Amino acid sequence: MNILILAAGLGTRLRPLTDTLPKALVPVGGKPLLQLLIEKIKRQCDDPHIVINIHHHGQQIIDFIEAHHSFGIPIAISDERNLLLDTGGAVKKAVPLFEQPDPVLIHNVDILSNLNLADVYCTHLSHDERLATLVVNQRKTSRFLLFSSDSSLAGWTNISTGEVRSPMDNFDANRYKPYAFAGIHVVSQQIVRLMAEWPECFSIIDFYLSVCHRSTIAANVVDGMQLVDVGKIDTLAQAEQAITTMHIA
Repeated sequence: MNILILAAGLGTRLRPLTDTLPKALVPVGGKPLLQLLIEKIKRQCDDPHIVINIHHHGQQIIDFIEAHHSFGIPIAISDERNLLLDTGGAVKKAVPLFEQPDPVLIHNVDILSNLNLADVYCTHLSHDERLATLVVNQRKTSRFLLFSSDSSLAGWTNISTGEVRSPMDNFDANRYKPYAFAGIHVVSQQIVRLMAEWPECFSIIDFYLSVCHRSTIAANVVDGMQLVDVGKIDTLAQAEQAITTMHIA
């Protein structure tokens, strides 16, 4: 099973911790976020092969992986230390590093959840027509992805500003179901071919919105999903509590 861990972010909302640490190594419950995720992958996923992208304090992540002997599984590094590529650029650079042509589960390093990652992966595998399957929920946010009645991505909206985006003409956001993106998705490797004309740095959401009218990008709404985005200092306490209730540690 191919897994890409996005760990290159600057972690600006976690300062001052990330002044000296990469976000991936910020501890929660006594373990770095990256370790929590890798250990979860080892428990849940069959024959995992991991790629981790790095940028901010990237050598610390390399040293951490080496100190733990790659946790006994194949782990490769997608090195973005010279240029931070954003989420879309990260996928474009990292996916070709996988030796097997199977789909890739992409997971933000700062997301904690009670999801079974193997189940998320298998949901995508059961739909050959999909380019991507996005884990979504109805948590409180200002930015939502908009899905049709058949769970296909159709657009995006920011309810705070009223902005709406879609590749479709005469798009009416009110006709679509809003969901928040959970930072976990599965993509078919053909996605890299579709990204060929894109620049080095771009957002994966921008890419999804540009192709959703001609490629199937579907929602995966998981019943009973609990999720914590460890993106800010004030969510660390929530994350500490979550690791005892979400069965992630």
